[in-house]
Amino acid sequence: MSKRFYITTAIDYVNGQPHLGHAYEKVITDVIARARRSMGEDVFFLTGLDEHGQKVQQVAVAEGKNPQAYCDELAASWKNFAQKLGLSNEDFVRTTEPRHKEIVQTILSKLNAEGHFYKATYTGFYSTSAETFLTEKDRLPDGSFDASYGKVAELKEENYYFKLKDQQAWLIDYIEKNPDFIVPSYRRNEVLGFLKNETLEDLCISRPAARLTWGIPIPFDLNYVTYVWFDALVNYISVPAAHGDPKITESLKLPKNSGQPPVELWAADAHVIGKDILKFHAVYWPIMLKAMGLPMPKQLLVHGWWQKDGQKMSKSTGVSVDPIAVIDEWGLDAFRFYVVRELAIGPDGNWTDAGFQSRYSAELANGLGNLVNRSLSMLKKYRNGVVPKVSNELAPDADKAVQETIANLRKYELQDALASIWTLVNRANQYVDQTAPFKLAKDPTKAERLDEVLYNLCEACRILAVLLWSYLPTTSEKIYQQLGLTDSPNKLDAAKWGLLKEGQVVGEPAALFPRKDLKPT
Repeated sequence: MSKRFYITTAIDYVNGQPHLGHAYEKVITDVIARARRSMGEDVFFLTGLDEHGQKVQQVAVAEGKNPQAYCDELAASWKNFAQKLGLSNEDFVRTTEPRHKEIVQTILSKLNAEGHFYKATYTGFYSTSAETFLTEKDRLPDGSFDASYGKVAELKEENYYFKLKDQQAWLIDYIEKNPDFIVPSYRRNEVLGFLKNETLEDLCISRPAARLTWGIPIPFDLNYVTYVWFDALVNYISVPAAHGDPKITESLKLPKNSGQPPVELWAADAHVIGKDILKFHAVYWPIMLKAMGLPMPKQLLVHGWWQKDGQKMSKSTGVSVDPIAVIDEWGLDAFRFYVVRELAIGPDGNWTDAGFQSRYSAELANGLGNLVNRSLSMLKKYRNGVVPKVSNELAPDADKAVQETIANLRKYELQDALASIWTLVNRANQYVDQTAPFKLAKDPTKAERLDEVLYNLCEACRILAVLLWSYLPTTSEKIYQQLGLTDSPNKLDAAKWGLLKEGQVVGEPAALFPRKDLKPT
């Protein structure tokens, strides 16, 4: 048994419908997962939903619904969203599932027995919308709390706490010795700055059942349920546990799953998360894992937020982008292309409708789409759709693009990898202009030269299909179909020049990205 490449998104909180930020995180994770598969790795891609907590309970009650029924309805919507994005995930976790609850309770029992928890009374402030306790340090200069916390109430209650203070020095040391643990580096520096300048407070890991019933019961005290973040983070190991991961079953002393062969997943190769939940993943999660006796995830890939036209996204102000509406109008691959091409993993991005339309027109319709269409149309017109003998004129350009693309994909530099692929799109389009095959076709003495040009164009299209499969899977499959190829472009080994065989009969060319009348924005 060999370890699979294990990658996760954060799990989304079911207190509403998915938006652009959710879509972006899922798409970049899917691109990484597909890229690793195309490199020949065995991949396990996990996404899912965080369904417990006070906000969910309150919204469900306000709508006159049982919390589980409310979650079931939304889960169906979120699963449809994952399909709409073309995700290739192996599993979809819901924190209300028995397989997850059992692992959370096992961990709570283990850590409690080993002395990691204590009970204490808290007096202070509590934000329901953020589901977090606040201190005097959280107050603004005028004594109020930031509006993002919503309604803040004074609270006095007993809870269970997870000892974190004595882990602070260890965690600083670990992050400093493992510079690639948090990427990009400025997010790592942010975490180190926090850990070196603030005293780490112990983490409250329970909520009284008298106040909140919608949570996983604390196994050693049924008067309490588990704090939603402790519950949520465990999904990254509850799913491997359900698949019989030996590291986890051994550490947690779980019974071996006799129904299926075990799958080795832990440690995660990458957790893809937004910058707003960095503290939970870079501080609480490593300490939880250390207490469980499990190794750290290899990397936290921390992405930024999207704005729309330079403004913060907001339902209340109507500043938003509906990913489903964009996909329905422009196609899934156009949406996937834009979010990865426009924004590297790390900084914040700015969606503009004009920018989307411009990239669609220039890079997809006129760039890639036009290249494939005219290359195959000329082959059909001048050679009855039959591929001529191999010619290597564009091979150096293709090889360079392939090497750069793979190097960038290995480093999760998805935007740079896409830019590398487009060097071949641009070079091949330039090659058409330079060689003018439509002129060569008029001169019978140039037949051999025309053969060379047509082979180079068609083979460049085939290699582009292979390179683009991680990003634009539907488009890549269409290019292969139009080339008359019956296999899939899903293996990067196929990005070797000269694999398009002489005598191959191509299919019918059709527009990959139909030109659209651009709407004013």
